[in-house]
Amino acid sequence: MAIAQIAWGMTRTAPNPATNTAANPRLAMMLMLSATAFIAATTLMAKALGTETLGDPLHPLQISHGRFIFAFMFYASAAGIMRLQVARPAWGLHLGRTLFGWGGVSCMFAAAAFIPLSDATAISFLNPVFAMMLAIPLLGERVGPWRWAAAAIALIGALVLLRPTPDSFQPAALLALGAAVLMGMEVIFIKKLAGRERPFQILLINNGLGVCIATVAVVAVWQVPTGAQWAVLAALGLCMATAQACFINAVARAEASFVVPFTYATLVFASLYDWAVFAQVPDMISYIGAGIIISGAALLAWREALAKGRT
Repeated sequence: MAIAQIAWGMTRTAPNPATNTAANPRLAMMLMLSATAFIAATTLMAKALGTETLGDPLHPLQISHGRFIFAFMFYASAAGIMRLQVARPAWGLHLGRTLFGWGGVSCMFAAAAFIPLSDATAISFLNPVFAMMLAIPLLGERVGPWRWAAAAIALIGALVLLRPTPDSFQPAALLALGAAVLMGMEVIFIKKLAGRERPFQILLINNGLGVCIATVAVVAVWQVPTGAQWAVLAALGLCMATAQACFINAVARAEASFVVPFTYATLVFASLYDWAVFAQVPDMISYIGAGIIISGAALLAWREALAKGRT
């Protein structure tokens, strides 16, 4: 799961800063930046697991299985400590959300093994664009010209990153694009869950169902991980759970319109990690494509904030 998906999805289900937690914009900013650093780290670890860095590469389905099982262990432990009572969950919505989220995560982890982390991360920022498009037939939402313009800009950026020429085309980038579509569909389900249940309950159930789905899917490709791979799988799940916790606490302390733009720092962290660990430096096409996508996504975020302000 990319931070863009959390930002656009969990914003609808985050606690109300006016009623639950004292406003603290500086702490909110630090929490959001921490969330982006952890999210970028999960993609880095997925790349290490999906290549020969730590031994025989693990299948993306096994990596996503590890992500869900260790994140669920984190949330289940927290739920036990807090003695959380699960209150009337909408199981159908949870199942739909988790299926698309699991598919998106698996595609994202597969893409990370073959293309630069900066490209995979930038393409993941398209998921709010696809969520906007899907909301038209599925939620009956109306989309104005500004939002369509933002979507067009972001999609042009994706086309740049795909490098659609015979010599430079990145087939694996289509996996990242598919991840953005699936995560966009996940946002639709998160919107349907908005206001129905507490954020922690949503995350707990999401990760629990994710373990069930990922366990069934991984059977055919399972291989025994090395000790180092087990450690990284555990760290990946813990980083994902920590990122989600940081995000929820960030939006509980400041307006989403203030903290969500900091999610674009994920691209910075992903590029730094890729350079530090794999000595991979983004080229000019990556910078241009990422800049175009972020411009379109930022424009869409601005219009969403205006629309929310009118309601």
